Amino acid sequence: MAASVTVENLNPKVLKCEYAVRGEIVIHAQLLQQQLQTQPGSLPFDEILYCNIGNPQSLGQKPVTFFREVLALCDHPCLLDKEETKSLFRSSPNYFNVPLKHENLCISDGSSLCSADAISRAKQILASIPGRATGAYSHSQGIKGLRDAIAAGITSRDGFPANADDIFLTDGASPGVHMMMQLLIRNEKDGILCPIPQYPLYSASITLHGGALVPYYLNESTGWGLEISDLKKQLEDAQSKGIDVRALVVINPGNPTGQVLAEANQYDIVKFCKNEGLVLLADEVYQENIYVDNKKFNSFKKIVRSMGLGEDDLPLVSFQSVSKGYHGECGKRGGYMEITGFSAPVREQIYKIASVNLCSNVTGQILASLVMNPPKAGDESYASYKAEKDGILESLARRAKALEDAFNNLEGFTCNKTEGAMYLFPQIHLPQKAIEAAKAAKKAPDAFYALRLLESTGIVVVPGSGFGQVPGTWHIRCTILPQEDKIPAVITRFKAFHEAFMAEYRD
Repeated sequence: MAASVTVENLNPKVLKCEYAVRGEIVIHAQLLQQQLQTQPGSLPFDEILYCNIGNPQSLGQKPVTFFREVLALCDHPCLLDKEETKSLFRSSPNYFNVPLKHENLCISDGSSLCSADAISRAKQILASIPGRATGAYSHSQGIKGLRDAIAAGITSRDGFPANADDIFLTDGASPGVHMMMQLLIRNEKDGILCPIPQYPLYSASITLHGGALVPYYLNESTGWGLEISDLKKQLEDAQSKGIDVRALVVINPGNPTGQVLAEANQYDIVKFCKNEGLVLLADEVYQENIYVDNKKFNSFKKIVRSMGLGEDDLPLVSFQSVSKGYHGECGKRGGYMEITGFSAPVREQIYKIASVNLCSNVTGQILASLVMNPPKAGDESYASYKAEKDGILESLARRAKALEDAFNNLEGFTCNKTEGAMYLFPQIHLPQKAIEAAKAAKKAPDAFYALRLLESTGIVVVPGSGFGQVPGTWHIRCTILPQEDKIPAVITRFKAFHEAFMAEYRD
């Protein structure tokens, strides 16, 4: 009997869906990694360097001590009853070896950190969890006490009140995006305005839910600027084709482009959404990753409220994640979406979708509450926490600048400044011979380049064609996440490969 399930009779939406961040290049990299393990020395490099995805801890970033201490105590509450716990938590490692001075710290040379208030925070969190059990299902929106902490953090960040009932805790930001696409897309005539380049989660989720991606192009020549005139043009063009555009996706700071929106631009975006009756989907998972002094992060919730708009004026969904920022807790799968401006009947439907999945994982819920409500000045752990946070973000800024300068010194490369997020998205001006070679290999030119880079150096990047780009242009996305002491070697390997590539294919 023939197989009852074949590729030909699978859901065509699944077949059409693509996710370049873990696509062909990464699959090939994993095979090469296996080869290195079974046949050491068989390749011209000794390690695979995954610069394809924002996964900081996989590349050596240490977790934030306070967060992990609280998680450990919450997951094993009996530790709270042991006298040894207090002394144990007064000898936590100072990953950054930063000399710390604080009246409540028991150190002065950076050899250990005190975070005894992790104990009180863990007790507070456990008191909000029914049965004090992190292994039990929670409320489908997430544990109320943790949503309260997140709402308090949003209020502190924005200067406008937030409500725990507006918060849905999710396994990272991605499930929240899928939930909203599931809610908004009814058929192939429902469209979502998405930036190009865009994070492939959006194109993939729109495809899976059967909708239409309506692209608007970020302007590379102005530092990946978002222009309202292009939004209007793309909206009108889609509407002329019978597409009902339901929402606008904005990624700020940008992924893969690394720009930070100016406040005035955000006001214009809000006005556009209000005038056109669009839901604003604000991807704000990189809100802590700002590397320039002349820009700062402003949430769209803050912008909407500062314009005097209330619950009845604009439907807004804001996404946040524990995977990015300075914390980089990708594997813990924590995040949330804050929904405002939706009617009670619509909110009931959102809750129904959430309840189908029962709940997000409780460890991720706890982390989301810690990220949005971390130690504050005066808290016992604040000095050590701040040293770790600042150390990570300052290092990321230096890495971004080093890689940006390196790319701009390569023949045929142009790279905009990385103002935020975790990526560079340089344009590569490839020789015609390389483009023809890519065509012969049945690959997009930037995918051809990325594959050759991998096979020569072990460096994994994502071709720009996986994110969308202006036709006829070619890019790669490269993270800034390799540890700082490895950046010079990354640059050296990249430079040597690129010079050899250009020599081989120069017209």
